[in-house]
Order: sequence, then structure tokens, then C-alpha cells
Amino acid sequence: MEIYPKLYCKKVTDIKIDFLNQNNIKALILDVDNTLLDFNLNILEGLKEWHNNIKANNIKCIILSNSNKLPKVKMVADFLEIPFIKFATKPLKRGFKKAQKELNIPTENIAVVGDQIFTDVIGANRSKMFSILVEPIAEKDLLLTKIKRPLENLVIKKYLKRIDKERV
Repeated sequence: MEIYPKLYCKKVTDIKIDFLNQNNIKALILDVDNTLLDFNLNILEGLKEWHNNIKANNIKCIILSNSNKLPKVKMVADFLEIPFIKFATKPLKRGFKKAQKELNIPTENIAVVGDQIFTDVIGANRSKMFSILVEPIAEKDLLLTKIKRPLENLVIKKYLKRIDKERV
């Protein structure tokens, strides 16, 4: 099981159209918590403009969240005017399959964007989708996520060392 992402970015808005086109990405599955929205329900700055550019380039988007809090997930989905799936049970494949079916795009043309290795990246890799890991937009996290962060940070550190070696 591959635990490393295919791409690592500071934030969602750093993902560029050229990169998506070069990798034949036609759709994005987006996480919510600490990817698009912080713990205090503040939406990532510049998200609307970034999404408008994505949409203008015919790249579909859907939200796939493990949250079961409908108002929170719906708020972000309504803000971006995209569909959503809540309580996705990532990293299990069923949420990713449901999103892929909704997007009607082959898995090899879908990228998954999220801030967690053990849910977003592993789920994407298991589902044969392009995984993009972003840094959490805030330090404050849900309790379960806070418990997992130190281990995820070790994996990220090892991943970044591997990337540095490959560049040499």
C-alpha cells in the first residue's frame, strides 16, 4: 500500500491548471476539514477565484468529506457550487467510488486533494487516483486528527527526503 502522495503542496490554491493538464487530470475530489475550511469554519482565502479558474478549464470538482456534519460540508459545497458526499469513511474505497461515479470520469483522470495521509492519500492511492497532499490550513484539528498528526508528520518528513534524493 502506497502511503506517499504523488504531489505535495502548501495549499489547494497552489495546484495549477498546467500541472493538472500535464497529468491528464479532468476532475478533483476535495476534502473539507483543514483543506478548504479551518476548524473555526473560515474558508481558505482565494478558494473561490481558484475554483472559478478550475471550472473555466473544464475540470470538475466534488467534495468528499469524512464529516457527518451536513451544514458544514454543505456550506463549502454551496460556496463553490459543487456536489458533495459526507461521511465518506475515507480511506475506504466506497466514498471514492461514489465520487467517481458522480463525476463520471475514469479513476486515472481524477486527483484527490486533502490534508491527511491516512485518509485522503491512502484512499486515493488505493482507488487508483492521483493523490495530492496539502498542508493543513490551520494548526487546530479535530481530536482524532490531532492524535494522528505526529505520525503523519514523520511520514511527510521521510517523503520529502525521498523527493530531495530523486532531484539530485
